[in-house]
Amino acid sequence: MQPATKQNLEPDAPEPEKSNRQKGAVGQRIITSIVAIPIVLVFVWFGGWWAFAAAALVVVLGINELHNMMIHEGYHPLIVVSLVLSMLFLVAAMFPQLRLTLLEIGLIIALLISFPLLFFRKKLDGAMLDWSLTLAIAIYLGWPLSLFPVLRGFEAGFSPGLWWVLTVLLGVWGFDTGAFFTGRFIGRHKLAPKISPAKTWEGVIGGMVCSIAFSLVLTVVPLGIPWYLAVVLGILIGVAATLGDLAESLIKRQTHVKDSGHFMPGHGGVLDRVDSILFAIIVVYVFMQLVGKI
Repeated sequence: MQPATKQNLEPDAPEPEKSNRQKGAVGQRIITSIVAIPIVLVFVWFGGWWAFAAAALVVVLGINELHNMMIHEGYHPLIVVSLVLSMLFLVAAMFPQLRLTLLEIGLIIALLISFPLLFFRKKLDGAMLDWSLTLAIAIYLGWPLSLFPVLRGFEAGFSPGLWWVLTVLLGVWGFDTGAFFTGRFIGRHKLAPKISPAKTWEGVIGGMVCSIAFSLVLTVVPLGIPWYLAVVLGILIGVAATLGDLAESLIKRQTHVKDSGHFMPGHGGVLDRVDSILFAIIVVYVFMQLVGKI
């Protein structure tokens, strides 16, 4: 039997044909971004329950994708419990005075309900793993997205919350774009070949230049953040975006899927687009709390 090499893994695609497919994929990515970004920015502009609705939609779609990925690998997490707990995280974000109480109630309910549901399974093999995945899905997706409406706030239009969220979104989008094109044209040194072979250190550096630039533009004048702290924030966004991307790549490798879904042509699923944001929004939220600007 011939060993698997790069040549015999892709024997059928001539170089020009592969090049055309890559160009077509880039074109799809650009078109999808042109359509999706203005829609996202509308929800960000209005904030409040609009931001809640946007986050809730991502939670529903993302959890569905995660559930399908787990089923593909033979896991059976309690998807309803994951969804309810994630939505409770979001609801708690909309009621600051009750937030801690609602979070405690959510965790108590998740614990008291998730275990009894496993008692009635015909086969108990893998039950503990499925229980762990049930809570992990909510923490991985629901908790970071609950910080989105918290960060945005209820005041529509130009407000500190708007600038903070734009720092997250544009910082990550800028990082992804810079990393994609830098890695595509000059990427040589692999970042994490066992998890994501296409990512390079050159791409990370190129992306980080963009995230720093957006951080400077969106925080120094609008929010009064010192330039040197804005640079630090840009670096942290780049690091968080990289870790978030690698985290989802690890999930996809463990579940043996190429994309989390097909919701966004050229990009894959919803998770493929928000993976970096999940980690970056945590970093920006903590940074905001530390500098005391809101």
